[in-house]
Amino acid sequence: MATSLIVVRAQWDQEAAVWVATTDDVPGLATEADTLEALRDKLLVMIPELMQANNVASDLPEIPIHIIAELGARIPNPTPRAA
Repeated sequence: MATSLIVVRAQWDQEAAVWVATTDDVPGLATEADTLEALRDKLLVMIPELMQANNVASDLPEIPIHIIAELGARIPNPTPRAA
């Protein structure tokens, strides 16, 4: 398997109060951290280790990693409709 870009999805887990990261581009990658910055730092260490362990190769001297963060929120409806 060769790769030229790694896309990681980070979602906020409200119940656990952590960012959870997963990707299909690197087998076995699943981790969490309290902040996006801490998550990024973990990913920069974990991804090369998992790539090597899973024989994920690339011809690039550096592989771009895109972290896409998803954080949902709710607001009160300022103009609720009557049921």
